[in-house]
This record gives sequence, C-alpha cells and structure tokens, in this order.
Amino acid sequence: MKVSVGDVVLPGDYCEEITNVGEKSKVILGPGLGRELDKIYMTKAGILRKRSPNTYWVDNQQKRYVPSRGENVVGFVIQKAGDIFRVDIGGSCPAALSYLSFEGATKKNRPEVQVGDVVYAKTLVASKDMEPELVCVDSHGKKGRLGVLTDGFVFKCSLNLVRKILNPSCPLLESLKNEWPFELAAGMNGRIWIKAKTMRETIAVGNAILGCEYLDNQEIKSLCSNITNILAGHIS
Repeated sequence: MKVSVGDVVLPGDYCEEITNVGEKSKVILGPGLGRELDKIYMTKAGILRKRSPNTYWVDNQQKRYVPSRGENVVGFVIQKAGDIFRVDIGGSCPAALSYLSFEGATKKNRPEVQVGDVVYAKTLVASKDMEPELVCVDSHGKKGRLGVLTDGFVFKCSLNLVRKILNPSCPLLESLKNEWPFELAAGMNGRIWIKAKTMRETIAVGNAILGCEYLDNQEIKSLCSNITNILAGHIS
C-alpha cells in the first residue's frame, strides 16, 4: 500500500515520496524503514514522520531496543570480564565496554567501575552480527556528560517517549528545569536517569516525563504547572 508522511503505516507499505526525494538528494532512513530494490518499505507499524530536510522514520510505541551506532544509552554493568565490562543496554545481548574507553584511563589508572553501576555511554559498534561496543568518551577523548552515573533514579519508557522529550519543540524539560534543578540522562534505549535535590522532586520529574507520552505541547505545559503547584503545597 502506498503511504505518505503523517499516515498510519504497516509493515510492507511503501512510500513513493521518499523514493522520489532520494533520486535528487541524500535521504536518511531512521527506525522502521528499509530499502528494497528501488522502493522504501515500512518495517514497523506506526506513524510515518519527517524532519527537514530529508530524515524519515516510523514513530511507534516500541520498547525493545535494537542497538544502533552513535546513540547514547543508559546501561547497567552486569559483569567484569578481564579488561572488559559487560553492560546491559536492553538489547538481545550485553554490550562490551573497555576500561580504556573512559577519559584518562590507562593500564595503571583504571576507572572506578563496579558491577551494578549505571553508565551513560555511546554505541561505537552496533551490528546484527556482532555484540555492541560502548565508549564513555567522544571523538576527542573527553567524557563530556558520559560516564558513571551516581545516585539518581532510573526508569524505563518507550523509545518514542525518549525521542519526544529530546525534540527541541517539546516544552517538557524547559518547563521543569525552570521550577527545580535536576540532572537527566536520556538513553535512546528507553531508559532515563534522573537526579534532583530530593527523592520527592526526582519522582515528580519522572512522573511528569511518563505522563506526557500521549499529550500535546499545551497539555504538557499544563501538566508541569499542576505538578509544580502540588510540590509547592498549593493543590488546585
């Protein structure tokens, strides 16, 4: 079945719009899309989306994570195996994280990472035929915001919700940070780590994020306002 951007799609549907654009300029295919011969087909059910200039993907409520190169993920260290840490990132198999993949790490100066720690990392290698490999540094060898996350609270959500809150047009994080200071690490694998001043504020931020999945921007602003009033003791 032929579909267009904004339509509800099913696996096997194809989009001539994307194919025609690809004949003239470069097109980036995101999750839920695949090429076969000269056509672009849907591989997942959901809503076909587009971001300018030519990035397309299928929006759905998937929770199972398929590792992809270059994505930031939140994982749990589940094993030490020689010079490698095994990290659960929610995929079909654990990812490998070398102790040398941390800023300033050497054979004599090993990072303080223990089994059970939460890490914020980037996927360096991701293939259906190989186990994923992670790093906690950027291309310049700096950790930036990557590394071990201490304290805080981790919860799971759909992959679509992570993409939604990271969208610059989503007012959620902007509305919340104006009320209370907090730290947040959003993994494209459907895990979010939050750390606020108190446990009450941490849980409130988490509930606000989970509650906005099916809301539009105006409803999100209203939700944030209600949560702020509740925490301030002025329940309306």
